[in-house]
Amino acid sequence: MEQTLKITNVLSDPTRYYIYQYITKRHQEVTVQEVAENFNIHPNVARLHLSKLEDVNMLISETKKTGKGGRPSRLYRLSDDVIQLHFPFRDYMLLSKVAIQTMLTLGEAGKQALFLTGKRFGTEIIEQEMAKNSLANELSFDQKLNILKSAATLAGFYPEFEANGDQTKIYFKIFNCPFKEVAEEHDTVCSMHHEFLKGMFEALFDSVELVEKENMFSGCATCSYQALVTN
Repeated sequence: MEQTLKITNVLSDPTRYYIYQYITKRHQEVTVQEVAENFNIHPNVARLHLSKLEDVNMLISETKKTGKGGRPSRLYRLSDDVIQLHFPFRDYMLLSKVAIQTMLTLGEAGKQALFLTGKRFGTEIIEQEMAKNSLANELSFDQKLNILKSAATLAGFYPEFEANGDQTKIYFKIFNCPFKEVAEEHDTVCSMHHEFLKGMFEALFDSVELVEKENMFSGCATCSYQALVTN
């Protein structure tokens, strides 16, 4: 509870909150000067905001040479700590571990049920996004891509999407895995996540071949994919 109070106090400042949001979307380290320029504040004020976020383990920092000469710069990035705020307290992390472990005790049938459920939830998040924006089934490629971006952002993936010129391939990266802590204990969760993503794509495209290119648990900075689609 004490840590929760500290975090809510730190985020109660609007500028500090938006700085944190800015860093989550940057997908890379930031400097004091970069934050100062982006928010039109003095570097000393930017440094104070960043230090406050670091004090509650929302950010971490280290000093590095930037390759531009001069003194090393202090670079700030997101902490790996999980930030969860619930009033009253809820331990959904424990619940997810119990649920996953229960499914896995059922053997292959449990795994298949887990994958099927993941795919269904991927489909549902797209359907919810379409309903929210009152979109019909006849959608352009760009509309489908925007729905994917919005749904993936809503799911907490911190995604980046890019399509090729003939609209047959979509490349995308996930900078945040919402299932990371559970996936570290159960590699089956990565397969479930893959099915979740397939469910998202198959809700929009006639056919999809989803290929994983990089995985965070293999030491990569992101999970990246290539989707071959038929509009």
